[in-house]
Amino acid sequence: MAAKLTLRYDREADILYVDRRPPYSEQETEELGDDVLVRVDPVSGQIDSLEILFFSTRLLRSTLVELPIEANLVRSSES
Repeated sequence: MAAKLTLRYDREADILYVDRRPPYSEQETEELGDDVLVRVDPVSGQIDSLEILFFSTRLLRSTLVELPIEANLVRSSES
């Protein structure tokens, strides 16, 4: 079963979190560049979450936020 995405914004830290699952201690962190971090499942290599640093300032610079990842978005069968 595919995981739903959860978006959280931390105003104080100015970070947008995009999560497929809650954080856990075994996750590995990688920097993709341009102040984007990913948390990766060490077994499957799948991305569990993204952290987009300085999110509000990105929006002030541009109306477009591009991420260096590929996504396969499908509609959830759950309502």
